[in-house]
Amino acid sequence: MKRRDVLKGAGLGLAAGAAGSLARPAIAQSAPQLSWRLTSSFPKSLDTIYGAAEVFAKYVSEATDGNFKIQVFAAGEIVPGLQAADAAASGTVEMCHTASYYYWGKDPTYALATAIPFGLNNRLMNAWLYHQGGMDLLNEFYATQDLYGLPAGNTGAQMGGWFRKEINSVADMRGVKMRIGGMAGKIIEKLGVVPQQIAGGDIYPSLEKGTIDAAEWVGPYDDEKLGFVKVAKYYYYPGWWEGGPALHVLFNKAKWEELPKSYQAVCTAAAGYTNVDMMAKYDALNPGAVRRLAANGAQLRAFSQDVMEACFNAAQETYQEIMAQNAMFKKVYESMAAYRKDGYLWMQVSELTYDTFMMVQQRNAKI
Repeated sequence: MKRRDVLKGAGLGLAAGAAGSLARPAIAQSAPQLSWRLTSSFPKSLDTIYGAAEVFAKYVSEATDGNFKIQVFAAGEIVPGLQAADAAASGTVEMCHTASYYYWGKDPTYALATAIPFGLNNRLMNAWLYHQGGMDLLNEFYATQDLYGLPAGNTGAQMGGWFRKEINSVADMRGVKMRIGGMAGKIIEKLGVVPQQIAGGDIYPSLEKGTIDAAEWVGPYDDEKLGFVKVAKYYYYPGWWEGGPALHVLFNKAKWEELPKSYQAVCTAAAGYTNVDMMAKYDALNPGAVRRLAANGAQLRAFSQDVMEACFNAAQETYQEIMAQNAMFKKVYESMAAYRKDGYLWMQVSELTYDTFMMVQQRNAKI
């Protein structure tokens, strides 16, 4: 055998052996094909809140060239809406999209991630979450619950709900059976209201049957879809318990930590877009909806000053009670409250004066 042929054959053998032992390219390792399930706390009929999870899943898939697929399930398809976080924590699903305050009964710290009565508006909530340490504090808490959370939506200040009768004073609230979410139920209970926590899809039949006397949900667009104006005509505002409620995508903590860093970054970016998109969608859709509701018989009413003051005082009393017993709640609440003081100081300087002027122009039909 000629020497050049031996060397050629040896070279080919070495090349083949080397190729066989090489690992896959790093890019392939960092972009594995994953198929996850996300359970929502909301019905498909609510294209705003339920739809936010679909927006999130869409951008995760597109940003990973379809390698990371997330299938979204509506409330009740895998677990009931109020069990979404439990399903994610236990690993029944990899993640959920929910309002964290639904689980405040397990630990009141959950409520701080969404909204507490007389808390932050949408813009201040985002500022606290993203730039004042709110997300880090909440994920310190979520870690104890086998979860990891990212903000993924906000409704803005909500309406105060639908009532069968007028509420002109604190006395009128006594004995009212009201569907109300989160910690607000504990607070409004101090004023004699009988709070009920009912998933979104079950509110209308409860009002229709008279099981409850009042219900709050979100605001005009979603409330119109659920048909509340047909069974309760007094529509109150503001929803002082939800000045800027943030929704979250909550991941099973172990599953989140298994994700490549690139996928974690994609999820963070997709959740951030979802957070902006949901608020923008509500601001686009609520004006027309409130006009239609009024045309169909809704009577808009503002809560009186004495009702607002009584509720505010009850809230402050409740927070002191909880902080005395729950160190994590105290830690997160004090961070939020410290920023709230400065945030609303700034809002008075420019935002309030500009918005007030423009609202007067709107009332005077100049815009």
